[in-house]
Amino acid sequence: MALVILDGPMGTELLARGVPTPLPGWSAHALDTAPGVVGRIHADYAAAGATVHTTNTFRTTARVFPERWRDLTRRAVRLAREAVPAGHLIAGSIAPAEDCYRPDLSPPDAREHHDLLAAALAEEGCDLLLCETFPHPGEAFVALDAALATGLPVWLSLTPGYKADLLTPAQLAEAGCRAARAGAAAVLVNCVPAGRALAYVCALRVAVPSPTPVGVYANAGAAEPNQGWRTAPIAPEAYADLAQAWADAGATVVGGCCGTGVPHVRVLGARFGRPEGGG
Repeated sequence: MALVILDGPMGTELLARGVPTPLPGWSAHALDTAPGVVGRIHADYAAAGATVHTTNTFRTTARVFPERWRDLTRRAVRLAREAVPAGHLIAGSIAPAEDCYRPDLSPPDAREHHDLLAAALAEEGCDLLLCETFPHPGEAFVALDAALATGLPVWLSLTPGYKADLLTPAQLAEAGCRAARAGAAAVLVNCVPAGRALAYVCALRVAVPSPTPVGVYANAGAAEPNQGWRTAPIAPEAYADLAQAWADAGATVVGGCCGTGVPHVRVLGARFGRPEGGG
């Protein structure tokens, strides 16, 4: 079965290659300090089999970099585009305005925030927009609406958190169904422990109307308060075994989130990717 292979995390790979990701900008700091490494990570994911590549714009926002967010966003899209083969898709990442594990911090006035980044990502030539790691359905719909206003295809990915305690499968699926009916081109779950992801995939596939694709990119590590994520205790082959169950449950887009890396995507690509020249 051929699936769409999404790339893996930027921050985990940066840390693995010795590039710091300090607060508050996390991986966005590498756009200044190690742009060459950012480009190589994109290229390595492409070589591993990913065909959809997420821009390093999770924190290139006016809230974090009020004077420089636009330039950093431009740089992030360019680095991704230049690193991967023609025909691969560049997905502009749009994250929650505040903390992806603190839905209580979601601001009531997030529309302008998401409008700015969505418009910039579209202007820089992204192929689609990925509103990702939203634990608060209300803000997720605001971001989705802002992204849809650009005219680009939009994928929405919700998170129940790294402990899977922020949204139940039913709650996440209800939000996913609403997102699909609003125009999301795909609905995913991410930043969920890999061992807990199957229940969310099953709930999404039941709730989200066909033919809207559903997908998953899960965590395989442990949270670190000041650095992001530690290396994965789940080996790539074991992660791919879990992905087989997700695919059997109806997921057609798979990738990696925190704690995974290029080796995980390589195994996903080998097991589920389209053969060279295949459709």
